[in-house]
Amino acid sequence: MRAPDAQRAVAAAVATATALDLAVDDVAVLHDSNKLTLRLLPCDALARVAPGEPHVARFEIDLARRLAASGSPVAALDPRVPPQVHERDGFAITLWTYYEPTTSDDVPPADYAHALARLHAGMRDVDLATPHFTDRVEQARRLVASREHTPALVEEDRRLLADALAGLRRSIGERAAPDQVLHGEPHPGNLVTTGHGPLFVDLETCCRGPVEFDLAHAPDAVADHYPGIDHDLLRQCRTLVLAMITAWRWDRDDQFPDGRRLAARWLDRLRTDLHPDLRR
Repeated sequence: MRAPDAQRAVAAAVATATALDLAVDDVAVLHDSNKLTLRLLPCDALARVAPGEPHVARFEIDLARRLAASGSPVAALDPRVPPQVHERDGFAITLWTYYEPTTSDDVPPADYAHALARLHAGMRDVDLATPHFTDRVEQARRLVASREHTPALVEEDRRLLADALAGLRRSIGERAAPDQVLHGEPHPGNLVTTGHGPLFVDLETCCRGPVEFDLAHAPDAVADHYPGIDHDLLRQCRTLVLAMITAWRWDRDDQFPDGRRLAARWLDRLRTDLHPDLRR
């Protein structure tokens, strides 16, 4: 988040927590991209602060409450405050339980797979309207097609990304794999290691699709411990996810740390990973 916006976001989170009778004397920034994740002290609450879009945060809160009630491995909302989105100064603020991380940040692949399988089991019982994963692919495709929003993307790379997104979406769709509600981005950055075991966070990316789409975000070894996987479909989903995250990094408004360098590296990897029939 840009410095002036980040300062306002921190101030909005502190003011919100204070108004809810949570003591805040210090703030630690845990994650800074298009939104902020903050640890508020001494009340020890975790605040997520995003510009606008309160409906997205409301969806996440509703989903988190339902999943937590079913025993799914997700982070819980802060029980000391109302389970709602707090709007202040143009920001949507949600307050969550802070979990002290364990000494190791790496979740063993078998534990990762077990947690993800439990999450998927809980999500199969959730009755919420969610977008399809192909809607997110289409968003990435429109971004790549817009020279206004991706001005630094050279034409050869623009064609590469456009062909990859369209071709893989078509190829995966033709497989007609079973759909279910998914996390959407269960990568290691959205899995926290706690004394309660691994817990998933950041549920706002929830969508419908095959479980292989979720597994494509996890380390490769995780799939070896997840039952019933179509490994050819997983390979295609991994390449599709690579194309999508590469597209996001070329957005002129993207604020992901070191995003442009990653985008260039991922383009090189995409050229290697693409199936021959999707290349030009």
